[in-house]
Amino acid sequence: MDSAPDIATTVDAWLRQFAAHSAVSSAPTFKKHAGPPQVFLGPLGGEHRAAEFSGGAFIEIGAPVDPSITVTALAALAAEALARDRTLWIVTADDAWLPDISNALDLRLRPLCLVLPGADYAGGIALRATLALLKSRLTRAAEDSEGPAWAAMRARLRTDDGLWRSSLAWSARGLDREAPPAAIGSLFPVRIGPWALAERLAAPADWVMLIQSAQLPDQVRAPWPGASCTLMLAAGPVSGLGGLSGFGGLVVMDEAMRLSAEIEVLGQELAEMELELATAQGELARFTERYHALVAGRMAELDRIQADLAQARMQRSPDDPVLDRAARQAGTRAEQSRRERTAYASGEPSTEQAFKPSNDLKKRFRQLAQKIHPDRADNEADRAWRTQLMSEANRAYRAGDVGGLDEVFALWLEGQAGAHQPLSGAVLPAPTFAAAEALAAEAAKIRQRLAAISALLDQIYGSKLYELFAAARVAERQGRDLLQEMAQRLDSQIALANRELDGLGA
Repeated sequence: MDSAPDIATTVDAWLRQFAAHSAVSSAPTFKKHAGPPQVFLGPLGGEHRAAEFSGGAFIEIGAPVDPSITVTALAALAAEALARDRTLWIVTADDAWLPDISNALDLRLRPLCLVLPGADYAGGIALRATLALLKSRLTRAAEDSEGPAWAAMRARLRTDDGLWRSSLAWSARGLDREAPPAAIGSLFPVRIGPWALAERLAAPADWVMLIQSAQLPDQVRAPWPGASCTLMLAAGPVSGLGGLSGFGGLVVMDEAMRLSAEIEVLGQELAEMELELATAQGELARFTERYHALVAGRMAELDRIQADLAQARMQRSPDDPVLDRAARQAGTRAEQSRRERTAYASGEPSTEQAFKPSNDLKKRFRQLAQKIHPDRADNEADRAWRTQLMSEANRAYRAGDVGGLDEVFALWLEGQAGAHQPLSGAVLPAPTFAAAEALAAEAAKIRQRLAAISALLDQIYGSKLYELFAAARVAERQGRDLLQEMAQRLDSQIALANRELDGLGA
């Protein structure tokens, strides 16, 4: 059944409430007007309670009847906030909903949204991953970082350049005990996280949405400081909706259960970063193929001719040390070009101009990476199998092969069938210290992989070839083909060098 109309109706109702109070001045403290709160029926059929405050409005609004609508509607609300250049807090009771909301966010807009779990160490990992994702997307400057929301983000970072630089420096140091810059939350227009973390970050927002995925404390059920309007979804169908973690609104007390919930959140960050790395590698790989097909071969040919020229000049004046040195240097350069060309010549160049994966392909890869990633393995055999699957998933993604990704997913499902299913009537064992220890080790592996991906992205973006790729992308937006232009210039240089060599031979 198509739920799109219900999602649109839900978001429209929320937006009308925000718009109705957008003219109200925001202030850091609020005083309630005298008199009872206003009660009325809203467009979703649920009761709304609205209490006007001197600095903003607090409105309790009914949750959608279908719980599955809420997460998608929240992601759509985030997109609307970015489109309207509004800042937004989505405040939850706990971490249970975060993976679902993160998965639902528009892939193009995901780096503009800070999704943070409540636990300190997990929050630090997720924050560093989001900073790395944002930095990567800004550096790539591809189609997935274009549009008004990204233009506004670039303007925001130029205004807060000092904070942006200090945040990146904090992330690069990677010190567990070092707190991030105090105002780091204000870099992101959309922030999503549990109420305790939201209070600590103390980043004001134009709009605030309180989600009762579990019972929110009384002090949170009030206008958010600095917000023009605070909406709170009333307890109801939404409270029983479980996230990917499977814990719904339960209070997570056991250490193993807490780690499992956090790993689900961090696993989403890992999938986002694996997608970003695979995209950057795919873009550069496709560009490298064209570079070698159009430019590298011509450069090797030009180096060879110039080495022959230097040798011919030296033979005319064998006692000239300058010409002798030039001939040796040209010969070395020509041999290096020949070896590089030979090493790459094994593959056929792609006929496509550039690697531009569709949103559907990206979503499939992200969802698959979240499930099959080797760092989610139970043991070494499982890790080896997952590594093989992940390698094949990367190959299929870079080839634009949707069917290949589906085949990897089918293999994963086949391997999972029955592997973790309890016997009928069996009671699941209680979490143990050993289970918590294994989960802590899994979280550590995720952390290491996130740091490794950040380092790999920095290595890619710091390479000379990527500098050329970035220049080619700028030229493409101007209607030019930089590699074709380079190839034409090399053809002219080769022709001139050949004529000069023929002249010396005569």
